[in-house]
Amino acid sequence: MSFISELRRRNVFRAAAAYVAVSWVLMQLAEITFPAFGLSDQAILVLISVLAIGFVPALILAWVFEITPEGVKRERDIDRNGELARRTNHLLDRAIIVLLTLGVTYLAVDKFLLDPVRDDARVEAAREKGRSEALGRTFGDKSIAVLPFMNLSGDPDQEYFSDGMSEQLLDLLSRIPELRVISRTSAFAFKGKQIGMQDIAEQLDVSYVLEGSVRWAGEQVRVTAQLIDADADAHLWSQTFDRPIDDIFSIQDEIAAIVVQELKVTLLQQAPTVEHTDPEAFALYLRARQLGRTGTAEAYEESNALFEQALAIDPDYAAAWNGLAVNAFKLFSRGLRYYEEGYDIARQAAEKALLNEPGYAPALATLGLVALEDTHDLAAAARYFQRALTLAPYDLEIIRHVVVFLQSLGRLEAAIALGEYAISRDPVNAANHANLGNSYRWSGRPEDAVAAYRTALRLSPGLGAAHSFIGLALITQGQHEEALAAIEREPFEPYRLIGLALVHHAMGDAAHSDAALTELIEKYEKEWAYNIAYVHAARGQPDLAFEWLDRAVEYHDPGLSLIIVEPNFANLESDPRWREFLRKLGKSSEQLDAIRFDADLPD
Repeated sequence: MSFISELRRRNVFRAAAAYVAVSWVLMQLAEITFPAFGLSDQAILVLISVLAIGFVPALILAWVFEITPEGVKRERDIDRNGELARRTNHLLDRAIIVLLTLGVTYLAVDKFLLDPVRDDARVEAAREKGRSEALGRTFGDKSIAVLPFMNLSGDPDQEYFSDGMSEQLLDLLSRIPELRVISRTSAFAFKGKQIGMQDIAEQLDVSYVLEGSVRWAGEQVRVTAQLIDADADAHLWSQTFDRPIDDIFSIQDEIAAIVVQELKVTLLQQAPTVEHTDPEAFALYLRARQLGRTGTAEAYEESNALFEQALAIDPDYAAAWNGLAVNAFKLFSRGLRYYEEGYDIARQAAEKALLNEPGYAPALATLGLVALEDTHDLAAAARYFQRALTLAPYDLEIIRHVVVFLQSLGRLEAAIALGEYAISRDPVNAANHANLGNSYRWSGRPEDAVAAYRTALRLSPGLGAAHSFIGLALITQGQHEEALAAIEREPFEPYRLIGLALVHHAMGDAAHSDAALTELIEKYEKEWAYNIAYVHAARGQPDLAFEWLDRAVEYHDPGLSLIIVEPNFANLESDPRWREFLRKLGKSSEQLDAIRFDADLPD
């Protein structure tokens, strides 16, 4: 008898087939179950190795022993021509068939049912990875929002201090180029709202959130801060600082340094620190800044008094000096202070800030605004804004001023790019969207302008001028009825009257246009001379338009800074007086081309 025949007689071939089938089933089960027990792919490789090594011993055992219906027997004890041998062969054949059937069934289910599901999952995972990588290329994972710290002092009047702490930390972190820091307006939009941390992070498009609380009692302050990984919904760091109030600035510096460390930000220079001053002066400054945001004449006066108290304690406090400058500017721009007084106070206070801190970027930006709107010295404005932007390229307040400056130069594409960047950093700030809408409207993109204005209104339903601006954009599209409906919803009377005068003129209704313009002049002659001028220009009344432009110059109307982009002056462009007027303002095409100003987007 040959060796092959002997192997067949002893059922070694059947045993080998059964071994292979059983091994394959075990490997499929391992692939499914091992991950559930936390076992890696390495464990599956070990199983395959064991099964491979065991193949030869299994064949040797099959040569020596036989698995029969009556149990394991030695091969020499079995009669190969008897009934037991036949039953054994039949048992082995059935076992092999069952195993092969299971294998084929599994392959079919895996191929036609499970594989498409896995493919879909892999495709979606790839898409998600692509989205994540795209976001990472834009901002990386170094994006953070500083939420308003909770006031735990038991006194609602001290909320200005906890809010101020949040703002100071936000300002401090925004100086770090590697971090994308969401602005105050967007971060504070969630104050007092019961919204989950992950939802806040998603709406602000950030990976990390810094939150905390402040308790100030007497000479002691307790600050608790915690850094949260919003994607993982996990706390990365939390710490409580119990210090004398005199150490408040050190606390801010420490928190900023820890955030930098936890986020593994690589700094090419020393981490920035806050401006140190007397704690009492600091508290007065925070109260003054909070009051200045309310926008009323009474609040501005109270704010100024607090800034002056802070300066009486620390005469070198640059931020307080600039606070006085900004208040004076706003008081004039809102018609609450005569222009000469407003501009002079703003200029002098900003210069005092720079005298005490030569590199104080907000004060440079304030002087840029004064040069832009008071003296129309565009070259000086460019120098101030360029210096401010160089020193603080991520300061969104400065960026907003630069956007307006670019608009005044007629460089609308650059203004749009910078405006869109500001929105990426401050997505729920209605003013940013409205400003971008202005750039779109002046550049001949009315549909985009309307969309931006409507976003602004969704974020801030009471935003002044937005309804009127929607109407002006719709007029250029010939949608007069829709424009009228929008303008009639404008809550700010001057802009409503301006819009009504323009839309009724476009509709051929001279009587209603005249009525709106007459009311505008009677109520707002000095404050809105520039706007009265462009209404006359749009109505085809050049003599009256130039008359009111001269008055706008006399009244130092800030609207003149945007004269070259206002489309309602198009009727004057063929008039010889127009070019001469622009030249006197320093806004002729030659004069504008000579202004050197770089407003590259921050990295």
